[in-house]
Parts: sequence; C-alpha cells; structure tokens
Amino acid sequence: MRFIFNSLITSSMFILLISCERDVAIEIPIEPVLYNPTFVEFISPIGFPPANIPFDNPMTEEGILLGKKLFNDPILSANNQQACVNCHLQEFSFTDPMQFSVGTSGNIGNRNSMALVNLAWGTSNFWDGSTSSLEEQALDPVTSPIELHSISWSQVINELKNTEDYPDLFYKAFGVVDFDSTHVAKAIAQFERTLVSAQSKFDLFIQRKTNLTDSELRGMDIYMTEKGDCFHCHSYPFMTNHDFHNNGLDSDPFTDNGLGDFTGELLDNGKFKTPTLRNISLTAPYMHDGRFATLEEVVEHYNSGGIESSTVDPLMKHVGKGLGLTEQEKTDLVNFMLTFTDTTFINNPIYQP
Repeated sequence: MRFIFNSLITSSMFILLISCERDVAIEIPIEPVLYNPTFVEFISPIGFPPANIPFDNPMTEEGILLGKKLFNDPILSANNQQACVNCHLQEFSFTDPMQFSVGTSGNIGNRNSMALVNLAWGTSNFWDGSTSSLEEQALDPVTSPIELHSISWSQVINELKNTEDYPDLFYKAFGVVDFDSTHVAKAIAQFERTLVSAQSKFDLFIQRKTNLTDSELRGMDIYMTEKGDCFHCHSYPFMTNHDFHNNGLDSDPFTDNGLGDFTGELLDNGKFKTPTLRNISLTAPYMHDGRFATLEEVVEHYNSGGIESSTVDPLMKHVGKGLGLTEQEKTDLVNFMLTFTDTTFINNPIYQP
C-alpha cells in the first residue's frame, strides 16, 4: 500500500529528542496516511438515465473536494488572479452574464461562456464540440490565451506541488505523489459532474408535485408541438439533445464556423452545440455569441423563421415564413421556459468554496 506522510514531518524519517542528561537520538514511529478514498455512488435524479461516469475516473469524496478547490482557486491562472469560477458563476447557473468573458491577460473571446449544468450526461464540450470528455475539456482553459493563460501545465503543477495542502489532497484523491495535469483535470471533472439541476418547477410538475399556470400550460403546448417546434432539440430531461445544429442565425459565409472548424467538414459549418434550456432565465445573453440579450429576442428569432444558409438545419422548417406566433403565444412560451429555473441549484451550498 502506498502512503504519504503528514506535511509537518515529511522532511525527516525520525525526530531527534534532546535529553537534558544525554544527547540521545530517539526514533519516533511515524504513522502513514494510507490511500483509502471514499467512493461516491452517483444517483441519477427521477426521470434521468444513468450518468456517464468514466471507468478510469470514479467519483470519490476526496476527488470531488479537490476538484471544487481547484475550480475556485486562481492558482491555475498565469497571474494567480482568476479561477474557473470567475467565468462560471453559480448564481448564473455556472455561466458568465457578460457576452464574452475577459481572460487573465485581458483577452476577450468570441463565444459566450456555456452554463455548467448536468454535465455528467454530456457527450461533448464547448460550442464546437472540440472535446469529448470533461477530463479533456478541463485541460484547455488553463493554458488558453483568452482564458487563464498559464505559461504551461508544468509551471502550474510546480506551483501546486509547492503549496502546503495540495500534495496531500492529490494523494488522498488519487494515491499519487508525483501528480500531473491529468489528475487536475480528473478532479475538476469529478466536481463538475456533481453540478446536477433537477428541481425546477417543471421537474416538480412532471412528478405531479405542483401545477403550472394557464399561461405556462399554453406555453408548454407550443413548446412540445410543431407549433413552436422547440422539443426536437430541447427535450426533457436535459432540455438539450447534446447535438449540433445551424439554427438559422447567419447566412454564408459564417464569421464563426463552429463545429466545422473542428471537424473540417463544410457541411458542419455554422453548427453549434445545442445548449440546455435548464435555468435559461439565468443564463443570458443567448446563443454561441451572446447576440440576444433576452428570451423574448430568442423567441422572436425563431418566430421569424431564421436565416437561410447552406447548412441550416432541416428542423428549421419555417425559414422565410416564420412560426406565426401571436404576442400572447410568445409570452406564454417565455413563461413556460421560466419554469425550467432551479433555485435550489443556484443556492446549493455544496457547490460553494
């Protein structure tokens, strides 16, 4: 069994006690701290399928706590001033209310920060789907010039190893002394998988624990039928299909090719990951580039039918025609989407530092 010594005594294998009568070196037995992680069973909420927990990164109490600490620690950034949490704030469903987040070096990206919700069931990450796992995703922001902008992962690991607490925390989480970037990513991924939102008004309605208003019910009818056509891409329970679509925002040529830049396929140009609508009232501005400030603007985009292009999705059936929703119907649809708000999620103390 591998073990690690307490940080107060790692510098020596014994302690010298100086006697008043004799200078005698007395060896004091040191009790090792064993690697004995507490495994956590991931229980899916009512109506959710089993989560995607990777075999090589099982969830443990120690790993989750380490991940939360790293998520909130500016030590991962170049100037030790910015952390993951600065662009993923809990009160906004772990996203940024700014259209574009400002990185450590003052650089600004061209995509809106995505909400971190129900990631344990995800199949890809980022608007362009450029990473397939949370572990892979967690590596990118640390050295990205428009995010935390650290010089290198080697530098970050050296800083972590020179702290008083992180060496012990990594050992308790993973049983390693010589930890590296993969262990940082695994810990953050474990924490992010705990970000589960499943207690919205609509969840409670599905479970027959509450009722919707007349306006919300009318909005649900629009949402769940061809009249509004929302349900194809934003279906329950995730309010996303985890797929990529061109939803008629722009015509060719696209200023941002989205998925196409990752796959290199022309038919993928203009496609972006379908965001979850959970907590949608909290995650403005909307779309990959944050172009819409309000839900009303989003609804109006779809009501107009969207813009024709070479890769516009077949599900955008009303391009050039529009949905023809009345003002009352648009209000009802927005009111229904507001029922996706989960206040227990944004106030849950277990996610806080």
